Amino acid sequence: MVGRAKIRLFVDDALAVGNSVPVGRDHSNYLFNVMRLKAGDRVSLFNGKDGEWQAEITAAGKRQGALRCLSQSAPLRMPPDLWLLFAPIKKARTDFIVEKAAEMGVARIVPVQTAFTNSERIRQDRLQAHAIEAAEQCGGTFVPEVSELLKLSDLLTDWDLDRRLMFCDETRAGGVSTLDPNATGPWAILIGPEGGFSDDERDRLHAMDYTTVVSLGPRILRADTAAVAALTLWQSTLGDWR
Repeated sequence: MVGRAKIRLFVDDALAVGNSVPVGRDHSNYLFNVMRLKAGDRVSLFNGKDGEWQAEITAAGKRQGALRCLSQSAPLRMPPDLWLLFAPIKKARTDFIVEKAAEMGVARIVPVQTAFTNSERIRQDRLQAHAIEAAEQCGGTFVPEVSELLKLSDLLTDWDLDRRLMFCDETRAGGVSTLDPNATGPWAILIGPEGGFSDDERDRLHAMDYTTVVSLGPRILRADTAAVAALTLWQSTLGDWR
């Protein structure tokens, strides 16, 4: 089997032995101008479906190029069926949440509009690009979908009752968190905005049968820190870190 190259790229093309993969303008600039690669050099490719493949550069131009798939170097590894729901915050910190969620292993990232959410819009394409970049850097072979911004109330109304919801309630700071390690199946984690949840939102979440309310320790965490803490708690108890 061909050794793994240091440079990894996410592509939309099918990956299989002998397949040719075109290199567009952005990737060409990165590979051939920034990284100074040339024909005969190798890179790693993944598309979220076919695992990771080693590919050889067959053409290297300023604005376009081509790669040829040689062999698979890693199979597709799917994350647990876990969603991360979070209220968007400041740009850099929202980017951080998306990047860490992709690195730590989620299947879907869902920005939600809550009563106290400060941001009323997101750039879905930019956040998806951050998820792709995170997967490229951490060796992942799957990229979670970043959905459009959804109202939390609408999402809960249409909720799949088979999907459990881990509700990180900041009013429970200092309490004891327990997750049943036998509670398998699809899950979601909900992280609130900087201003916390409204009383109506909290009451609704507490009243739902599929909700598990947790504390994230003795201190109230920033939203971006809470996302990492919650993912760590869930992954170490129920996910693929066990």
